[in-house]
Amino acid sequence: MTQWEYLTTPLIIHNTSAILNNWGSEGWELVQVVTGPEGGLVAYLKREKKDA
Repeated sequence: MTQWEYLTTPLIIHNTSAILNNWGSEGWELVQVVTGPEGGLVAYLKREKKDA
């Protein structure tokens, strides 16, 4: 069975693509972007666990 690990990270509006490209280069896939509790954007990412 595939196992996943998850990550949440804040997104700075003027630097969104750089932030997502950085995580993407490490194997993270964007799942969803939502408004966080403080009003900013938060990205939820996942990648397959390597030791699974």
